[in-house]
Amino acid sequence: MSLQSGLSRLPAERLSLLAKVARMYHEQSLRQPEIAERLHISQSRVSRLLKEAGALGIVRTIVIAPSGVYPDLEEGIRAKFGLLDVVVAEPAGQDDVSLLRALGGSGAAYLETALTGSERVGISSWSATLLATVDSLAAGPVRTAQEVVQVIGGVGNPSVQVNATRLTESLARATGATPRFLPAPGIVGSSTVRDALMSDTHIQELAAEWPKLTIVLAGVGSLQPSPLLKDSGNAVNQADLEELRKAGAVGDVCLRFFDASGRLIESTINDRVVGISSDDLLRVPRRVGVAGGARKLEAIRAALLGGWINVLITDKETATALLD
Repeated sequence: MSLQSGLSRLPAERLSLLAKVARMYHEQSLRQPEIAERLHISQSRVSRLLKEAGALGIVRTIVIAPSGVYPDLEEGIRAKFGLLDVVVAEPAGQDDVSLLRALGGSGAAYLETALTGSERVGISSWSATLLATVDSLAAGPVRTAQEVVQVIGGVGNPSVQVNATRLTESLARATGATPRFLPAPGIVGSSTVRDALMSDTHIQELAAEWPKLTIVLAGVGSLQPSPLLKDSGNAVNQADLEELRKAGAVGDVCLRFFDASGRLIESTINDRVVGISSDDLLRVPRRVGVAGGARKLEAIRAALLGGWINVLITDKETATALLD
């Protein structure tokens, strides 16, 4: 039965009462007890009349998104890639600084609502977008996380290592959490060196926290490393890049490289990464990727297809391209 035919079956007096109650509640902002008193009916009847008005289409809710907010775009990406959530930011300009600022602000806003107090947060060490996110995050009055744990080695070139340390410390301070550091490079020269580092008691204790993570924050890397990662000394060398390129790699999350379909690239590089394994990473319930820009579009799409991230915070242009 259509809404119109449903209305036509009701007597005019009933329709008048429905419309009157709906207007008093929705337009005049009267509370249900006030409506009940004015009309000399019970509050429970007011509630039933409001529900009936909604069911008959007398009251229709329309959400008008403010300028700079893109719920349709967010929902389209969420549905297309099967994600938990999507946040689309609009940079104020076309430059990288504006992009970072927009992503950082949106990332911080997401964390302020997503962290509940019992979270164990994993964080990648070498990401400019995560730095922007944490810099935009204000410390709250209550603890919103238990631990902040590095999932990639945070030791590198002294001139930029401070960024990895600041990233973890700042997030821990803003959330009231305990910071946990991984005192090793993110990538080393051989699997033997990697195994020796992972056998260290302190690193073993930290690695034991990775399967307990409830959320992980990561950037999405393109095959060409970001300036921050390159300057840290933790980027793969040119020979490794060629090997990855030949194998079809398009990007990485936490130095786990994948192809355009999101499949993990099997290479010797995996055995040299001092950080969370791909299996442990993919088992974290919420995997938040903060990334955007044309340079990273292919890598972001692949990361979504492979399930490396299931919450995406990105910019409008990248989001639009992902739906094409």
